[in-house]
Amino acid sequence: MSRIGKMPVPVPAGVTATIDGQKVVVKGPKGELSFLASDEVTVKLEDNAVVVAPVDSSKDARSKWGMSRTMVSNILTGVKDGYERKLEINGVGYRAAMQGQNLQLSLGFSHDVVYQPPKGVSIACPKPTEIVITGIDKQVLGQVAAVIRGYRKPEPYKGKGVKYAEERIVRKEGKKK
Repeated sequence: MSRIGKMPVPVPAGVTATIDGQKVVVKGPKGELSFLASDEVTVKLEDNAVVVAPVDSSKDARSKWGMSRTMVSNILTGVKDGYERKLEINGVGYRAAMQGQNLQLSLGFSHDVVYQPPKGVSIACPKPTEIVITGIDKQVLGQVAAVIRGYRKPEPYKGKGVKYAEERIVRKEGKKK
């Protein structure tokens, strides 16, 4: 049995959740999100909480049970509080700046990398070596952070590149004479 899946997801105050078949629509102070659950699980609204249960005891249904519950929990948290991801830039001459809505990155290439964030995601640069990404959809936010990090991943010898704020770079020893 799924330990995560069997816990009901409480609907916080100020947030409304409606269920239409397999579709869960959540509205809150930050915006509106929806999730379409798989046919292997059932989604119900009971006692101001969303309850997810498997249709049968097949492996496929049980594997989608906990994932569906977590997705509902993520959209409820997103419309209530939102999500934030921080990136750090290390390296001489490496910097980030905002150019209107777009993010302009100087990462040691012959040209600057300009990234246009998708709708619903906002990017800020409080310092030239720090990027703060905020939004309500956790999946989209993680994808945006991964794309920006992918322009210049941190290398293990000097640690230069774009990394997550909580990421720890395992350093390697250089060549010996």
